[in-house]
Amino acid sequence: MSLSYTDLRKGVFFVMNGEPYEVLEAHFLRMQQRKAVVQTKIRNLMTGKVFDRNFQPSDNFDEADMEKKEANFIYKAKGECWFHEIGKPGNRFSLKEELVGEAGQFLKQSTQVTTLVFNEKVIGVTLPVKMELKVTEAPPAIRGNTAQGGTKVVTLETGAKISVPLFVDEGDVVKVNTETGEYVERVQ
Repeated sequence: MSLSYTDLRKGVFFVMNGEPYEVLEAHFLRMQQRKAVVQTKIRNLMTGKVFDRNFQPSDNFDEADMEKKEANFIYKAKGECWFHEIGKPGNRFSLKEELVGEAGQFLKQSTQVTTLVFNEKVIGVTLPVKMELKVTEAPPAIRGNTAQGGTKVVTLETGAKISVPLFVDEGDVVKVNTETGEYVERVQ
């Protein structure tokens, strides 16, 4: 399906120069004496690079034919994350950590993810928005230490470091937003 520049909205996938892109942000902009443009922030789904690009009425491209499949995370090694298709443990594949993105720091074994498939090739993964992770290291809360808003940095079971309220201790399980990397709540 052919797309015009007005179809570019957050979350739309399209093909430009033979490669798939995802629209992260889009703003319609009209300046005096000029044609309207759509200012976008897009991510190349093959390389993971994010950049700004303006599109004009003369720009046309095709909608990317993306397929989504469920998979399980197995492990990380040498800058790659390994997964297998659900129900098919022998059907393994890997993605470079750059393609997994910042959310990759919250991956733990057996985490179910949604993969993005383009031309029979897995090019990205989406983690659950909220995940429960155990706190493995937490500095003690110091009474009266609320000048910084009452937070401290802890280490989670995946090695990720996040800022949490002072009452969170080692051994607690916390819910984390994988899109923003922020603490949501203490589970137990």
